Order: sequence, then C-alpha cells, then structure tokens
Amino acid sequence: VHIQTSRALMVISLLLGFFGIIVSVVGMKCTKVGEEDPVTKSRIAVAGGVLFILSGLCTLAAVSLYATQVTHEFFRESTVPINARYEFGSALFVGWGAASLTVLGGSLLCCSCPAKDRRGQQYYRQSQPSTAREYV
Repeated sequence: VHIQTSRALMVISLLLGFFGIIVSVVGMKCTKVGEEDPVTKSRIAVAGGVLFILSGLCTLAAVSLYATQVTHEFFRESTVPINARYEFGSALFVGWGAASLTVLGGSLLCCSCPAKDRRGQQYYRQSQPSTAREYV
C-alpha cells in the first residue's frame, strides 16, 4: 500500500510541476503571453510558485513515506537476514534534494509579487531649479 501511495503522490507531483512550469512561463515579464499588466503577470507567476511549492511538498511526502517504511522494515525483528534487507538508496537522497530545490524555487517565485503600497507608484527625478545652477 505504501508503494502505491508514494507512486500516486509522485504522479500528482509531476502534474503539479508541469502545470507550474506552464503558469510560470505565462507569468514571466519577458514573455508576451497573456496580460500586459505587470501586476497581473506577477500574480500569475506567484500562482506558478504555489504550484511548485505544492509539487515539492508532494515529492517530499512521497519520498519520506517510502523512507519511513524502509526504516521500519529494517529495524523490525524478522526472519530476513540483515544483509538482505532494504537500505536507503541514492534515489531517496535525490528525491529529497529535488523536493527541496522545487520548494525553494517556488518560494522565490512567490517573492516576485509586488507590494500593495507600491502598486502604480512611479518615481520621477526632479530637475534642479534654475537658480541653483552655476554658470562658468
């Protein structure tokens, strides 16, 4: 049962990551897809970041569930000799690393949302008054 659950979580993670890529590309400021408003595009990028975070959490849950089961089976008293039991493989560490990087990337995308108080605010450089200029 735990293998099927881990497999389902990984498929959900893949789908969320795929949709996260599509939504993030639409939300990038360098693309001409979708809205031209930068606030709307940044909100779309934040939605892509949320999808990436959810994808990373699903990956983390699947890999950790499988690692918990391997640990439980390893320390359980059974008739199976110690050299024939499962151990942590490199795929578990790759899964933990991938989940961490996906959550980190999604968090960075979520930080691209503009603050509410700066929306529409523009900065103009004031020119100096003519009396302050010195003529040489």
